[in-house]
Amino acid sequence: MKNIYPGIMTMLLILLPVPNLMAVEEAKYTLVEKEGDFEIRDYAPQVVAETRVEGSLEDASSRAFRRLFRYITGNNKPEAKIAMTAPVSQEPAGQEIAMTAPVSQQEVGDSWAVSFMMPAGYDLDSLPEPLDSSVYLREIPARRMAVIRYSGGWSRKSYHEHLVQLEKWMASRQLEPAGPPVWARYDAPFKPWFLRRNEILFPIE
Repeated sequence: MKNIYPGIMTMLLILLPVPNLMAVEEAKYTLVEKEGDFEIRDYAPQVVAETRVEGSLEDASSRAFRRLFRYITGNNKPEAKIAMTAPVSQEPAGQEIAMTAPVSQQEVGDSWAVSFMMPAGYDLDSLPEPLDSSVYLREIPARRMAVIRYSGGWSRKSYHEHLVQLEKWMASRQLEPAGPPVWARYDAPFKPWFLRRNEILFPIE
């Protein structure tokens, strides 16, 4: 199996540098099995706000992140504010929705599909409508994921090294990937590199 998919490769971006990261809602999952740094998880269905951009990984990440951030801060109908903390609350300007983790980036040909996971309790009908036509909402079904968790920097080299480790662990357990890998980065850029939480996840049958 190739280490890098020539088509789609899902990667997760950093969270917004909020003061209280513990208040940020994360993707819901059930731990099925754990072996050292490896895990198998069952993820609940998710709704995401997504956009596509072209360019390098870094350039696409920053451009798409800004575009999606504008959506969650009011570039939508009815100018709903998506807060960076939980719980869900109401404001006169519209719904206020808690910020969540993680954020995903998916390579599609020469472009990148970048998405913010929306908070639990919302569906495609209840989320604010994006005013930017390049931002759209879609639903991701429940799925089982094989995961490796690691700390350190966000270089491609480190990503590839841990991706290979995950692939070898999956092969040893005869786990077949059911889609492209996910690169999850959960921490803000000001956090020391050696304390950062990173993950790579593979959907499996």
